[in-house]
Amino acid sequence: MSTADQTKPTRPTRKPSASPRQLLAITNELTRADSLDAALERLVDLLSLHLNAERSTVFLNDERTGELYSRVAQGEWRREIRMLNNRGVAGWSFTTGEGAIIADAYADERFLDDFDRRTGFRTKSILCAPLRNLNGDLVGASQVLNKKDGQFAESDLALLDAITQQAAIGLQTHLVLEQIEHSRQQEAEFLEVVSSVSSEINLGPLLNKIISAITKMLDAERSTLFVNDEKTNELYTVLGEGLGSTQLRLPNHVGIAGEVFQTRKPVNIPHAYADLRFNPSFDKQTGFFTRSILCMPVFNKEGKPIGVTQVLNKRGGPFTAEDEARLSAFTSQISIGVENAKLFDDIQNMKNYNDSVLESMSNAVLTTDQDGKIVTCNTAGLRMMGVASDAVVEAQVDEFFVESNEWVAQRVRAVWETGNEDVIMDEELATTGDKLSVNLTVLPLTGAKAERLGTMLMIEDVSEVKRLKSTMSRYMDPNRADEVMKSGELGGTASIATILFSDIRGFTDLTEELGAQGTVSLLNEYFTVMVECIQSEGGVLDKFVGDAIMAVFGGPSAHEDDPDRALRAALSMMTELATYNARRLGEGRKPVNHGIGLNTDSVVFGNLGSPRFMNYTLIGDGVNVASRLESACKQYGAQLLISELTFRELRATYRTREVDKVVVKGKTEPVGVYEVLDYHTPETFPNMVEALGHFRSGVELYFAGSWDGAIKQFHDALRLHPGDKCARMYVQRCEQLKADPPAQWDGVWVMTSK
Repeated sequence: MSTADQTKPTRPTRKPSASPRQLLAITNELTRADSLDAALERLVDLLSLHLNAERSTVFLNDERTGELYSRVAQGEWRREIRMLNNRGVAGWSFTTGEGAIIADAYADERFLDDFDRRTGFRTKSILCAPLRNLNGDLVGASQVLNKKDGQFAESDLALLDAITQQAAIGLQTHLVLEQIEHSRQQEAEFLEVVSSVSSEINLGPLLNKIISAITKMLDAERSTLFVNDEKTNELYTVLGEGLGSTQLRLPNHVGIAGEVFQTRKPVNIPHAYADLRFNPSFDKQTGFFTRSILCMPVFNKEGKPIGVTQVLNKRGGPFTAEDEARLSAFTSQISIGVENAKLFDDIQNMKNYNDSVLESMSNAVLTTDQDGKIVTCNTAGLRMMGVASDAVVEAQVDEFFVESNEWVAQRVRAVWETGNEDVIMDEELATTGDKLSVNLTVLPLTGAKAERLGTMLMIEDVSEVKRLKSTMSRYMDPNRADEVMKSGELGGTASIATILFSDIRGFTDLTEELGAQGTVSLLNEYFTVMVECIQSEGGVLDKFVGDAIMAVFGGPSAHEDDPDRALRAALSMMTELATYNARRLGEGRKPVNHGIGLNTDSVVFGNLGSPRFMNYTLIGDGVNVASRLESACKQYGAQLLISELTFRELRATYRTREVDKVVVKGKTEPVGVYEVLDYHTPETFPNMVEALGHFRSGVELYFAGSWDGAIKQFHDALRLHPGDKCARMYVQRCEQLKADPPAQWDGVWVMTSK
């Protein structure tokens, strides 16, 4: 037990009623006790006996908490008593170094009746004396209650002084022994915890063990070990004491934990709510109340911070310098375990990822070790060869690939000897079910130091159906190849479909500005975005023609809502183009603009070309009209035009306006043309509802041949949206017709260009 630094007051000389021989006997009796508890137990018995009292108590001072505590007490009440070392009669005696004789306890203001109220005991009179060690330092107080025959006198106080001073000799011995034993137990517990933690390699259980160990070691309410995630610059914990399995993440520069991680210096906060760095929001969310905080950085063996340990609410007071030293020593011991577990966790995640990749592959993948023994085989490999796992794994390559399959083993041996990969195309592999045509790739497996670890075999089934599909996929959209393979037809097939054409505006100027390499890069970026929009709606890419895209919705494998799918894809292309252009502008590059045309009609799907080169595509008037509509976008100042045929087939409602009735080049029958406006925003088309109202009125007057009325309506539309190029075009057209009226007017405009 620690000593208290107290001033020794001058005490009056009192003559004890016990003889020196009796006092020596008390010392010897206390010294022979087995432990400090036993010595204190015997001492209170002796005090009650010699002072003829009902009960006695010896209080010892706990310097860490500033409390007086008693481990033993007479009577039925055996729980430890603790109180601040300046409260009560015992506290007064300890702090002043004076003895006290109190005839009426309840009449003395120093008396605390807490103990009486809890136990039912009635304190009448009190005799109290300070307890000193051999150096004369105050270490506690002795208290005797209720003299059985009369009142306590000065002689009783002198006897109490003499007994407690004599007893200090025996108590001192036990205190030293207890401190030694306590230190030994702490060291043993420390080594046991470190050993237990060091043996754990899984990060989750490891953090759980460390958190529990720290909480117990520092006698705290809660602990958390945060590990730094270098990829996200976050501190995270898999488990928090009292939080179950909830994962908590926070930036590694935020809060007290973030400060400790960044500065690499520990923080000891005795009163959390008085510290401006403390964020009480977590307490509000959980109902937990944080009083004190000890936060310590965790370093690896190179001195690099890898995390932070945070301990909350030391029981009995704030965290001490001894707590800081113990936590620092503990974290230095467990840091290697944390780093190893983190590395193991990363490796395990990588292994799980690789296993998932292998299991998701349609090709067979096998690996062998240095001795040619098969170590792994994925599910596709087992299925392809028609065998169970135990028939492949652990088998030698030379023993598994035999007879007609011996060529596989020969290739594996060659790769092992040369260290060079080998690829064999369209070779026969005998399986339990059939003979397959396969492509085999054998790769050497090497370690980080270029040491040979084994080989890897990848077997691709390119039997007749798969080979045909693979060949077709090289010159047509894979989805269309699937459809053709399912139908089994390569001849012409007539079908209703919606055709989509798109083309970049001003592409020639862009190519001159960007050059060959820049143009290819731009097209690759643009096509990647646009094709994703088409395929996400079930469309099939037919071809790229320079900077133009041709896609089809319908055909051999049609959907009931193909026109809607095509229009949704076109709208998505417009929306994604806006996002793409915003990114280009942010990078200092020019935006890209395009036009889109849609038409729904009967087309013919067929395998066209010569016997030496074929192209599976679609042809027909429906394709030509879609192409003409895409070109017409420039004339109408539009970006998305659809034919009347597509408009009639739409099931959903879209924001459209009829812009013309035209006869496209090469056709004789007029086609209604509609502009779709759903992709516009209030910024790109202001006052849309009112402007469209005037525009529609203008078109009706235009078809009726009322040029002046139409011009007025189109001007009204332009006042609401000055950027409406289509309305401006109609003003010019009406002015032209007004100046040179046609002999016969039916509202149909003949397009003279493609």
